[in-house]
Amino acid sequence: MINLLKFIFSALLVFMCYKVISTSLESNLFEQWNFLGSIPWMRATLWDFYANIFIITLWMFYKEKSIILKISIAVLFVCLGSIATLAYVLVYLFKLKDGEGVKELLLRREV
Repeated sequence: MINLLKFIFSALLVFMCYKVISTSLESNLFEQWNFLGSIPWMRATLWDFYANIFIITLWMFYKEKSIILKISIAVLFVCLGSIATLAYVLVYLFKLKDGEGVKELLLRREV
């Protein structure tokens, strides 16, 4: 199961990096911000994104001990979205020892 998650999360990370970079080269977000903000579904998507970031950040705050690390990762979550989230989870997936599973990934606190 863990190897499958490593594969899936790695593939998603590569895809999201590709998607963000290719979209950034095609379209400037800052030039289109007013237009995008006028679309109700875009506003709903942003609210959805920040609700998810809040939940993921609470989980990360539980796992991490260092306040500096907590704040740094929270900023990365907000600025990079799923790219930062996927990278964060991948780091912990690769830190798992043989025989450890999803339970240890989700519940273990770093020492």
